[in-house]
Amino acid sequence: MPKNRETAGLRTRAAWLLGPALVAGVAYLDPGNVASNMTAGARYGYLLVWVVVLGNVMAWLIQYLSAKLGIVTGRSLPELLGARLRTNTARRAYWLQAELVAMATDVAEIIGGAVALWLLFGVPLLWGGLITGAVSIALLLVQSRRGARSFEFVIIGLMAVIALGFTYGVFVGPPEATGVVEGLLPRFDGTDSVLLAASILGATIMPHAIYAHSSLARDRFRPSENRRTDAAAADAAIDTRRVLRATRWDVTIALAIAGTVNLCILLLAAANLAGVPGTDSLEGAYAALQSGIGPVVATLFAVGLLASGLASSAVGAYAGAEIMHGLLRIRIPLLVRRLVTLVPALAILAIGVDPTLALIISQVVLSFGIPFALIPLIALTAKTDVLGAYRNRAWTTAAGILASVFLVALNGLLLWLTLFAG
Repeated sequence: MPKNRETAGLRTRAAWLLGPALVAGVAYLDPGNVASNMTAGARYGYLLVWVVVLGNVMAWLIQYLSAKLGIVTGRSLPELLGARLRTNTARRAYWLQAELVAMATDVAEIIGGAVALWLLFGVPLLWGGLITGAVSIALLLVQSRRGARSFEFVIIGLMAVIALGFTYGVFVGPPEATGVVEGLLPRFDGTDSVLLAASILGATIMPHAIYAHSSLARDRFRPSENRRTDAAAADAAIDTRRVLRATRWDVTIALAIAGTVNLCILLLAAANLAGVPGTDSLEGAYAALQSGIGPVVATLFAVGLLASGLASSAVGAYAGAEIMHGLLRIRIPLLVRRLVTLVPALAILAIGVDPTLALIISQVVLSFGIPFALIPLIALTAKTDVLGAYRNRAWTTAAGILASVFLVALNGLLLWLTLFAG
């Protein structure tokens, strides 16, 4: 019995270590992902399956390094960058590009929530955007008043809804196995497919998720939370190596869920919407799913989209606040910041821009912001003076460099094709 109790206690303490990656992982399931993957499947079938898989593999490494940085140093990536950038001008310039990325994130999340409310309840898009923003504020208040753990429980619950909403349809309308296998072969089919690939990667490897994960890990595992005074807490004291081992599991679970859901979205569209007119938009996809597979699949799809918008909007706002605090060393009231970042998304909804197009373009903007978060992350985690004995091994740094080069090259190809290949 004592041995059984000890084993149960170890499992309980290990489970307590999980959570930050699942919260950061919601960024990989935001409405931008839905729009990019759905559009890719509807337009090109299984062509870009390889992009989803590759993006998820790279995301695992990137999110683990971000979490490790926060755990070992007790500081977030924006805080470390703010301390190393020597001039106010450099800090402000870096913050500006990161803030634009955060606003692009908000565009995707608020528009996605608005579209979901319209599909489910007929709520006008502008009002849907306002409702989504208001709910995200409520979720952030949970984080600020109830602590990181309560926030994690809420977000993980929404992630479960997202997973159910977006995977159910694949079982009702399954893809072709041969098409999936062929989709693993890396290739493109013209400028638009490159645009969609950049969009998928921008939605998969989110710059704000890189910034946020280091902050989430810092908040959960800061020394003051682990150094408790009572005997039971002393027995549960957590050393850094154990935390890092648990974090690898945390990231693996989070990215396995996110990768599976993203792949299911693309496969659902490839198997059931390819070649069907009008299905490269969220509204068209919803209508086609409703008429082709059934109202249950369509409704669950819309519910998943709504949960995606609500959860990822809260995580995105958290990331934006941490970026501002770390780089500019200032904090502004939560409501003020939320309203400022809502403006671009609400403006897009008000003037009638196609929501799906806006979502895809927002993901391309995010893709261009990836190197500004990824390159410093790789550099800092490779430094002995930052992580000491926990610095990257040579192969880890090499893999990070390869990921950075690939993403920068893809963005360069996208720019060249857009400007010169017509």
